[in-house]
Amino acid sequence: MRSVQISACQFPIERMASFNDFRTRVGWFLEQVPRDSDYVLFPELFTVGLLTTYPNSERLSSADLTRIDEFTPQYLELFRGVARDRNQFIVAGSHLERHGDRYFNVAHIFTPDGRDIPHKKTHIFPAESQWQTAEGDDLEVCELGPAKVGVATCYEAEIPEVCRILAVGGAEIILCPSFTFSERGFWRVRHCAQARCIENQIYFVHCCTIGHPGAPLPDGFGRSSILSPCDTAWPANGIVAEAETNRAMVVTGKVDIDELYENRKTGAATTFRDRIRREPVYRKYDPYRPQRQDAATASVAGRAAPAHA
Repeated sequence: MRSVQISACQFPIERMASFNDFRTRVGWFLEQVPRDSDYVLFPELFTVGLLTTYPNSERLSSADLTRIDEFTPQYLELFRGVARDRNQFIVAGSHLERHGDRYFNVAHIFTPDGRDIPHKKTHIFPAESQWQTAEGDDLEVCELGPAKVGVATCYEAEIPEVCRILAVGGAEIILCPSFTFSERGFWRVRHCAQARCIENQIYFVHCCTIGHPGAPLPDGFGRSSILSPCDTAWPANGIVAEAETNRAMVVTGKVDIDELYENRKTGAATTFRDRIRREPVYRKYDPYRPQRQDAATASVAGRAAPAHA
């Protein structure tokens, strides 16, 4: 049995005076995380509270959130140290960063041996356009410790092709930092996350940003969870572990990676295998076929699944 333990930190956005306040709040969550968890996940854009450290921040608008890029060096230093000191793989949510003349929503996986594996969100939610955020082009599967993982940040969970590319590339767990501004937004991501588990016979970790910080910051609504295919090896509703709605807390769950492969062979629904088996049928109706030489499509597909040893 290849057992993996995962902890998701349901992080509230709050006003703060300095980066040290942020460091302290991260520390509080880590104190709740078991030392034997293999992966620790923080949510999408959980750094946005840093905007309130600026003088007269109440006069700023949500469009000014790109200013938190100024904290990127401190953010990277903090989580490199955390991953090393705790000997855990830390997905430090995501953070708005400037690369060249563009901003990206970047999720980082920090490893105990000092590596930092970034993922630039490939599909930007329409509301993110206020930050003029650019989209990344790469989807990578990373072999990290006991499992192969991929990152799908929030809205990427609503795009079936993202998780399909990761699953075909070998991902056994999808790690999803998420920040939804309403209950409707939360359920869109949550329902899609469960669908991705069933379609691809994988595990999915949905980690939510929450809170009501007040202008200029957006509210967050969430209930973090660790999800499985809805099949005989797991709870009937597919929920391995689940947080309380909108409460600052850590939810931890354990999953069996080998069970996924057994389920793909003998489960009640063998969707992963059957989708591959019927690919010739799908290709007859492939809406992307006329654009197969399109540079953007070729870029994503061609670099989809390198593995990091």
